[in-house]
Formats: sequence, structure tokens, C-alpha cells
Amino acid sequence: MKRIKAACLEQTIHFQLKEEIGQAAAARAVKEEVEKYKAQLERSRVKHKIMEELIQPDESIIIKIKKQYNNHDCGEYMA
Repeated sequence: MKRIKAACLEQTIHFQLKEEIGQAAAARAVKEEVEKYKAQLERSRVKHKIMEELIQPDESIIIKIKKQYNNHDCGEYMA
């Protein structure tokens, strides 16, 4: 029998600009989307650690994050 002792996801998420709207409005929308994503993680009590947040030249945002997977213990992944 096997049991999962610890589980963690490592993701790179690219929040891209919407091309249908102007540059300034698209940049604001991306910043809002990132803040909503972070707030959702907090609300759902997902253990997470943002490793890196990079603003690209076009003002899109890339986030590298480690987060809890399916409520499993994160073990040493978050260290």
C-alpha cells in the first residue's frame, strides 16, 4: 500500500494582456487579475509561496509559485 506523505505544485503562471483593449487598460486588468488570484489563494487557505513575480516589458506578469496540492502536507517543499 502506498500513501502520499507530501505533495506540492510548482507552477509558472503568465498573466497576459488582453489585446482587445488599450495597453494602459490591459495592464491595469492584469494587475487586478494577479491580486484577485492571490486573494483567492488566501481565501481558500491554500498554503503557497510566491517564489518570483516578474513584470515583463509589455506589462504582463509572470508568477512562479509553489502551492499545496489537494490539502496534502507540503513537507519540506515550502522551506
